[in-house]
Amino acid sequence: MRVAILAFGSRGDTQPCVALGAGLAARGHRVTVVAAGRYGALVGEAGLGMSPLSVDPQRIVESEEGQAWLRSGPAGFVRGFRRVVEPLAERLAAEVDAACAHADLVLAPALGWFGQHLSERYGMPYALLHFQPGEPTRHFPNPLVPLRTLGPWGNRASYALVEGLSRVLLGRMVDRLRGRVLGLEPMRGDPFRRARTDRVPVLCGVSCAVVDRPADWPANVHLTGYWFAERDWSPPPGLEAFLEAGPPPVYVGFGSMAPADPAATAETVVAALRAAGARGVLQGLPYGGHTAGGADGARTAGGADDMFVVGEADHGWLFPRMAAVVHHGGAGTTAAGLRAGVPSVVCPFFSDQPFWGARVALLGAGPAPLPVRRLTVGALAGRVAAALRDAGMRKAAARLGERLRAEDGVARTCDILGA
Repeated sequence: MRVAILAFGSRGDTQPCVALGAGLAARGHRVTVVAAGRYGALVGEAGLGMSPLSVDPQRIVESEEGQAWLRSGPAGFVRGFRRVVEPLAERLAAEVDAACAHADLVLAPALGWFGQHLSERYGMPYALLHFQPGEPTRHFPNPLVPLRTLGPWGNRASYALVEGLSRVLLGRMVDRLRGRVLGLEPMRGDPFRRARTDRVPVLCGVSCAVVDRPADWPANVHLTGYWFAERDWSPPPGLEAFLEAGPPPVYVGFGSMAPADPAATAETVVAALRAAGARGVLQGLPYGGHTAGGADGARTAGGADDMFVVGEADHGWLFPRMAAVVHHGGAGTTAAGLRAGVPSVVCPFFSDQPFWGARVALLGAGPAPLPVRRLTVGALAGRVAAALRDAGMRKAAARLGERLRAEDGVARTCDILGA
């Protein structure tokens, strides 16, 4: 088959898609990953085809305007979406359409309902990719709702609420794109309900060791296990020597999330690590006159003897060498931290990040999450100290890591697809 995989998000969303694509390619299929151009090397390294998108979601999020948008609250978010994203949507839709025109199968996130549009336009089947458990259930609320439980009926209603807001936010824009770019009539009815009625396969790339599969999910919804692939990654100059020069350090990085004051956040982080008696590997935080960035640690710099600053690094290589990891709680970063078998300290910003922070704590693989807006030296130092010295926490994290490393979510997903 010719398989198109749509990867619209940050590296944490794209890397699992590449891993899944590599698994499909190993079974003889021709795979094209549709993703931001910055991930071309990651896709090419896996031997997959690449259809680059000129719209880069991470660049939008990292921009000053994008960060203000994300912090603006519900009403501001809607206004900002129309200002920041909608002007780029027509170009994005045209690029996705061109990349998928000849595919035999499309694997797409629910965002924007692209799988449904492409299936209508070209007739190919599609499956939905979920990076968090987004199928309605009575067992827990939608991961985008930052509450632990609303009761069985309230939990299930939270999914209808989030889906309804999605239709309000995106519906008119999507209908314009369907007409102008795809030559389709406006959507009829609820696209989420239609996908469920059609029994479209839902592939949730999460392990049942982390989230129990809800008993009320239908058979077409699969908790596949995480999509990981080993990478041939070389650490930047000086990193291995730093690791060998002392005890395992603590990783701190917030991915594509930018704190309101990065320099002040870096000072807080460094002070907290030192208060906890830990060395640090800092990613994406300005420290000691250095701001590391770029792909795969292409621009790196060392700070003081107890801190090392890196650019983008392969978490599969780096995290097992850490004593603990401090991160924002993105789905991909959380998965990598748990798989490494070391405790995670989650400092969520928004979206599904509080859900993953609470899940890590519930599993005993890390302390209670520390929202980034409450980040202080004392609060972070206390959690890092617990991650380093709580024997029960470290044992729980190690056991969970062993279980995740024994799973093969890519193979299971390929089997589900009959590929």
